[in-house]
Amino acid sequence: MTPENAPEGARESRWSDLDRPPLNVPALRRALLRPGGLWTSLDVTPATGSTNSDLADRAASLEEGAVLVAEEQTAGRGRLDRSWTAPARSGLFFSVLLRPGPTVPVHRWGWLPLLAGVASATGLAKAAGVDMSLKWPNDLLAKVGGEERKVGGILAERAGGEAVVVGIGVNVTLREDELPVPAAGSLGLANAVSTDRDPLLRAVLRSLEQWYGDWRAAEGDPGLSGLQAAYAAGCATLGRTVRAELPGGRSLTGEAAALDGDGRLVLRGEDGERHPVGAGDIVHLRAG
Repeated sequence: MTPENAPEGARESRWSDLDRPPLNVPALRRALLRPGGLWTSLDVTPATGSTNSDLADRAASLEEGAVLVAEEQTAGRGRLDRSWTAPARSGLFFSVLLRPGPTVPVHRWGWLPLLAGVASATGLAKAAGVDMSLKWPNDLLAKVGGEERKVGGILAERAGGEAVVVGIGVNVTLREDELPVPAAGSLGLANAVSTDRDPLLRAVLRSLEQWYGDWRAAEGDPGLSGLQAAYAAGCATLGRTVRAELPGGRSLTGEAAALDGDGRLVLRGEDGERHPVGAGDIVHLRAG
């Protein structure tokens, strides 16, 4: 009996799509929650509006290292308040609570979404066998049929004075007819060797724990921690001609020449001048 002609109750069952089983919460906790480790709690909810919003609302009562995962996210947010939705259990939708201070000065907290990008790309490449790259500042890219597509994104938000919530969303098993826009993709469409979400989530969280620990040990210094070099090495934006759509409706076109010590993208304009971009939407115009 297929989901289409099954009784209504069966169609709504969490097992109705056997290609998308639920996460194994006890196994995830056994693998990730350990004395002295970063991750202190891990909860999975069947559905929520936004894991970032939920974790931010509870930040005052939670320890650093709290992880909240949603099997389905109905009002997920990306940069510039764009929506992020996907079928239940088709991806990884989760947020983590971090408290980088006082070890890391506040002016270096802007590196957190880039750190999460490096950690996610590293973990997914290892666990899924997909060649991942980064689009500045916080998109995860993979090639689908030779075309670069967005398979994930990151959103970091302050939660009170001392906490930062970092949300990560990754399309895992989305099929072509389920993609929200043609430029989107998924690990499955990128021919991942595995789309089992349990090991994928473990790989990303372990990678994030390693990178965050190294960054904190270096007091947030992106050079000493190796973060700046790692991001630049995996960044598909550098070396390309891009258009930066800036706040206030302005735009700037030039070559993405470098990533500076504050995590800003440095564009070399047609006049040869270098322009650091700290916020904006980047459009890849052509390969460098």
